[in-house]
Amino acid sequence: QVHLVESGGGSVQAGGSLRISCAASGYTYDWKCLGWFRQTPGKEREGVAAIYVGPGISYYANSVKGRFTISQDNAKNTVHLQMNSLKPEDTAMYFCAADPSSCGLRPSNFAGWGQGTQVTVSS
Repeated sequence: QVHLVESGGGSVQAGGSLRISCAASGYTYDWKCLGWFRQTPGKEREGVAAIYVGPGISYYANSVKGRFTISQDNAKNTVHLQMNSLKPEDTAMYFCAADPSSCGLRPSNFAGWGQGTQVTVSS
C-alpha cells in the first residue's frame, strides 16, 4: 500500500507562484499514475494534473494548462506541482493520490489519498 504526504502549500498573492510536493512511501512499484486534485468546501474534488510515472506523460485540467506543471523525481519518489500565475480561484485544499491501473484526472480512479495541503491565493 502506498502512503502519500503532501507539503508546500501556503498563501500567495494573485500572480504569484507556489510549488507543492507529494512524497510517496510504502509499496510504490505498481502505481502507474500520481495525480493532484483540489477541493473547496461544498464542491466536488476535481482533478488538476496527473503524471504517468516512468514515461512522464502528464495530463492537465483546462483551467490550469499553461500555468501549472507536474513533474516527478523518481529518485525521491516525489511528485511536484509547480503553480505559476496563481489566481484566487485556485484557492483550495490540494490532495495527491495514486492510480494503480491507468492515468487521468478522474478522482474515483485514485486511492491512497494524502491529508492535503492548503493553497490560498489572495487578490
